[in-house]
Parts: sequence; C-alpha cells; structure tokens
Amino acid sequence: MRISEVFASIQGEGPSVGTPSVFVRLAECHLACSWCDTKYTWDWAHYDRAREVHDLTVEAVAARVAELASGARTIVVTGGEPMLQQPELVELLQRLAGFRVEVETSGTIEPIAALVPLVAQWNVSPKLASSGNADKARLRAGPLTFFAGAANAQWKLVATSEADLAEIAALVARFGVPAERVTVMPEGTDAATLADRARWLVPACVARGWRFGTRMHVVLWGSERGR
Repeated sequence: MRISEVFASIQGEGPSVGTPSVFVRLAECHLACSWCDTKYTWDWAHYDRAREVHDLTVEAVAARVAELASGARTIVVTGGEPMLQQPELVELLQRLAGFRVEVETSGTIEPIAALVPLVAQWNVSPKLASSGNADKARLRAGPLTFFAGAANAQWKLVATSEADLAEIAALVARFGVPAERVTVMPEGTDAATLADRARWLVPACVARGWRFGTRMHVVLWGSERGR
C-alpha cells in the first residue's frame, strides 16, 4: 500500500468528531484542491515523494494499526484519496475485522462491491468550484448518486466563503441528500480562521437544517501533522 502516515488521535471532523480513532492516511490523489491541507500526500512539485510515501505491505499496515489502537475501536481511512487503492484497502479491512471503519473520500470514485460491507460510515466531501478543480474531475454523477443513496454516507462539505453556500445547496438538492446527512464546515488551518468563518456559516446551517462542523484537530493543534 502507498501510505503517507498512520497515527492515533480523535476524529476531528464530521458527525463522529471526538471519537478516538486510528488514522490510516493513504498517499496519492487525482484531484488538486487549492486549499488542501495534506498536499504532502500528492503534490510532488512541492514535496519529495520518496520521503513522503511509504510502500508497505497490507500486513505491516494492519500490524501498525493494531499497535496504535489501544482503546480506539474506530479506523479512519483518509488521504489523499483512499478509493485509488480499493483492492488493498479491502484486504486491510478484512484483516482488521472488529474495528468500526470510516472512509473519507471526495465522492469521485464509486466503491467496489467487496469494500461496501466493510465500511460503517462514508464521509463524502464533494469539492466545490472554490477548490480549483475542473467540474468534470470533481463532480461525477455516478459515484455521487451511489453515495447519495447510501444511508451510511455522510456528506461533509467545505465552505471557504459565503459564496459557496448556494453551490452547496444546489449540490445536495441535485442528488437528493437529506439535510440531516449534510455537514458544512469552514475551511481553515488555524483556529482564528475557523472561528471567523463560523460566524457566517452557523446561521446558514441553522437556516437550512445542515449540521455545522468545525475542525477540532485544527482548533487544538493547528496544522501539525499526525493529529
């Protein structure tokens, strides 16, 4: 597997915020979000791939997760884009049976059949125009239709400004995602930025019935890795 890092912390985003978890961050991504806070998983123009990507066996990754788990019974698979390594991910999760699994994804790649029953919660983050990705790359109807129809898929969208709110509303309406499965959080890599953007985002979430989400790991540790 192409691994960026494996670490234990709390889930900092989405409806499971605060949950003790072991994070498996996979390397590589087919998108290029301008505000991405994990560019070290894919931006080889600015990061050294040889230093950032660790080629590990599935067995080695499973052993590291078990070593770090302690009291945590949740695994969060994130990236990068985890859906680029689905066969290996299936094998990993089969080895880690007994853990509750969340997978973070951009919603641009539909899961293979073998992966679906192994995932307790999909945290789906469709990218908005403000991410800088082309429409055809960031919005793929097939995968998003799948995740809209999956009851265990939570949609987690990032707002950089109030201008993003109309796009979020149109997107969730287009795919028929219930408001109770939509979390919107401010973009930011420091606590002050998150707090400033929360002031206009909270009223918008209240008005639309969306869950407001923050980034607890950023509030606590800023942009420090492994948190």
